[in-house]
Amino acid sequence: MEAASSSSTQCSYSYEDYKETADWLLAQTEKRPKVAIICGSGLGGLAELLDEKIMFPYEGIPHFPTSTVQGHAGRLVFGKLQGCECVCMQGRFHFYEGYNIHTVTYPVRVFFLLGVETVIVTNAAGGLNECYSVGDIMLIKDHINMPGFAGQSPLCGHNDTRFGVRFPCMSDAYDKELRSLAKQTAEEQDCSSFLQEGVYCMLAGPTYETIAESRALQKLGADAVGMSTVPEVVVARHCGLRVLGLSLITNKVVTDYDSNEKANHEEVLRTTEHRAKDLQRLVSHLIKKL
Repeated sequence: MEAASSSSTQCSYSYEDYKETADWLLAQTEKRPKVAIICGSGLGGLAELLDEKIMFPYEGIPHFPTSTVQGHAGRLVFGKLQGCECVCMQGRFHFYEGYNIHTVTYPVRVFFLLGVETVIVTNAAGGLNECYSVGDIMLIKDHINMPGFAGQSPLCGHNDTRFGVRFPCMSDAYDKELRSLAKQTAEEQDCSSFLQEGVYCMLAGPTYETIAESRALQKLGADAVGMSTVPEVVVARHCGLRVLGLSLITNKVVTDYDSNEKANHEEVLRTTEHRAKDLQRLVSHLIKKL
C-alpha cells in the first residue's frame, strides 16, 4: 500500500484508514506502546535511547505521510524506554511542507488506536520571552493556535465519535500532573536552571517571523513560537490522550529593527545538538514515573 499523498486535495481520512495503519503496525510488532513521543527538529535522538528497537520507515507504513525536512529522519520506532513501552516519531509533518492539517496529525489517531495513553511532544522554538536564554527547555502550559484562528483545525469536517466529541475542551490541553512530574524530574536531573514554563504559539511557516509579528505575539502572551505541535496536541486531546509538551529554545526571536540577527534553520539544529542530551535525560527519567 502506498503512503498517503501530500496533496492538499486529501481533505480527511476515514476511521478505516487509521485502523488499517494501526492494524498493520500491530501485526508487524508485539510492542504495545502506552507512550508516544513526537520528536522536533534535531531531537530524533530520543528514539536512539529505546531498547529492543523496531524501526519502520514512514514510506513503508500504509497511509503514512513522509517527512521532508532536514533534521527529521522519517522513522517510526517502537521499543522500551526505562522499561516503558514507547513509540517514537523520528520526524514529524508540517503544514508548510504542503500537507493539509489532517495529514499533519494523521499519526496521532493511529497512536490512539495502538493503545497509547500519553503523548510527549517536543519541538524547537524561538524564544519570545525576554527572560529566556538559548538552550532553555520550556514546559508548555498552554498554546495559541494561529492556524486555528484562520479555520485550519484538524477537527474540521465530520466528527467521528469513536475518536472524540464534537467540541472538545482545550483549557486543560497540557496535563498539570505531567508538568509537575517534569519539574520534579528536572530538579532531580539538575535541569532546573534552564527549565522554563510558558505559552507556545504556532505559526504555519515556513518563513520565520517579522519583527512586527514577533512584537504582536509577545503582546498576545506567547513565550515561544514555532511551526508545529499544536495540531497534534488538539487531536491528542480530542482522543482523550494526556499531553506533555516541551520546547527547546533554539534562538531568540528578533524584535529590534536595529538588530543584525537573523533566524535560520542551521542555528536551530546546532542548538538542539548542544542541548539534546539534557532533553533526552529529562524525558527518559520522566517516563520512569508514568
